[in-house]
Amino acid sequence: MKQNLIAEEKVFEELKKAVVETLRTEGNAITRDSSLIKDLGAESLDFLDINYRLEQAFGIKMARHFILEHIEEMFGEGSAIDENGQLTEKAVALLKMRYGDTYGDLAGGVDVDDVPSMITAGSMTEGVLEILDSLPEKCAHCGGSSWKTDDGTHIVCGACNEPAIFTSGDDLITSWLSSVQEEKKIF
Repeated sequence: MKQNLIAEEKVFEELKKAVVETLRTEGNAITRDSSLIKDLGAESLDFLDINYRLEQAFGIKMARHFILEHIEEMFGEGSAIDENGQLTEKAVALLKMRYGDTYGDLAGGVDVDDVPSMITAGSMTEGVLEILDSLPEKCAHCGGSSWKTDDGTHIVCGACNEPAIFTSGDDLITSWLSSVQEEKKIF
């Protein structure tokens, strides 16, 4: 269910806060187009900290694995990353289907180590919003169907005040890949 309780701007603000706290950088240096690696100096372990901070801020579970790992797991080794460590054409097609122009001029043959530098503050914001949009129709605790947020970042049931239970980022990716496989027969 697409939620309308937490605006995109609020998610972006919380992401900026997580990046500032993790990377010790200036918040005004962060734009939606900022690459967390190229522009802000993040390293792979920093993503874990940023994700953790976002999980705490919104009461969600961010994806633990990048979509390429899910592709390899679902469709077999070599389906996303070839023996030379480069993206396959099928992986690029899936990335473009899922993320649109987020990754710019991505093409087959790109070294897999170059992909994380394409993650931007905007793409991370979209990832959080996708999880928030998995808000269930009804509360898992009482069956109520009215949601609210008192603090601006946590969605709770309007009837019993229990926190909403969202689909995890990994489950959203896996579900999407399954539906694409079914519809498009890519693999």
